[in-house]
Amino acid sequence: MRIVGKTQSNFLKVKCTDCENEQVVFDHAATMVQCNVCGRTLVEPKGGKAKIKSKVIEVLD
Repeated sequence: MRIVGKTQSNFLKVKCTDCENEQVVFDHAATMVQCNVCGRTLVEPKGGKAKIKSKVIEVLD
C-alpha cells in the first residue's frame, strides 16, 4: 500500500476588488482568470503558483 501526501495546490474562493463578485479559482492556474461580471483579472499565471490579484476569502479543501 502506498501513502499519498497532501497536494501543494488548492482551490480558493476570491472576491473581485472592483465589483465584489465571489468566484472559485485554482491557485496554480495555467491561464489568466478574469471576473465573470466585470472582466478584471483575478489570477495571473506565473509558471507555478499563480499570482492572486484579488482578495482571498477562503481556501477550499
